[in-house]
Amino acid sequence: MTGMTKRERLECTFRGEAVDRPAVALWRHWPVDDRDARALARAQVAFQREYDFDFIKVTPSSSYCLEDWGVRDMYRGSLEGTFEYTHYPIKKAEDWQSLPTLEPRQGALGRQLRCLELICEAVGEEVPFIQTVFNPLSQAKNLVGSDALLVHLRRYPRALRRGLETIADTTVRFVREVIKTGAAGIFLAVQHASYALLSEEEYTAFGRPYDLQILEATEGAWFNLLHLHGDEVMFDLLRDYPVQVINWHDRETPPSLAEAMERFPGALCGGLRQWETMVRGAPADVRAEALDALRQTGGQRFILGTGCVTPIVAPMSNIRAAREAVESYVA
Repeated sequence: MTGMTKRERLECTFRGEAVDRPAVALWRHWPVDDRDARALARAQVAFQREYDFDFIKVTPSSSYCLEDWGVRDMYRGSLEGTFEYTHYPIKKAEDWQSLPTLEPRQGALGRQLRCLELICEAVGEEVPFIQTVFNPLSQAKNLVGSDALLVHLRRYPRALRRGLETIADTTVRFVREVIKTGAAGIFLAVQHASYALLSEEEYTAFGRPYDLQILEATEGAWFNLLHLHGDEVMFDLLRDYPVQVINWHDRETPPSLAEAMERFPGALCGGLRQWETMVRGAPADVRAEALDALRQTGGQRFILGTGCVTPIVAPMSNIRAAREAVESYVA
């Protein structure tokens, strides 16, 4: 089979059709650089040019969508590249009522849209890129704090829903602008679809309706990826979401890749452990784990990647081993 473009390879992967080789993509955080549109775009493009992945997952800090609501955070050296929150603007349940809807072309959201425009200018149609979008419940957590969110969800559900409606409205407006930049779609990060945090009934009430609003706003997109974060994820509850790809910590929590192949008709992304393999392992370990993932899926409907972000301390040789693993795979 002759070589495919990245978009052709991905679209065939989504449909379960033959590909010239399995797709692969890793992504990471860019602490400090992610505070500036041009610096983040430059970092993302340089990483792509170094490793030639099949798409760029644009990864700003999780606070980019919250800065203009008064959240404050700082980078304190996390090896994953994440910031620590130092101020939550929601102090009591009543505060959800006064949360304003943000304009997507202004402030930090506007800065992120400018980053996407710069990436598009740099890569054109050659490299698809998708923007990280945190679902409304994840954004709410970072506005009030993890523990307080669960208290508000269970004791003050009406107030929290009001806040979630405002967050969803703001995010819908932002996502529509994301698609206008040339992005292929979004990476929808979901953090509470976990039995360790909520029941299915709770997620159905406080997560799912707002998630679907966000995905509906991607009209015209061809590549949406759902990321299920954490342990004991509610894979079956969300497997009917209108996305082309699902990504989760498949090496740490059910289902396995082989099991998920039977339960989701689209493509899966994962196969590599972010810490044990990508950071603490050697290139041979990366190649072995990649080969196991490719065998589980038969190299079909599969994108090789990590279950979550690749830590910023991952050795370059391990990243290169992941990229090269798909070149030598024979079904």
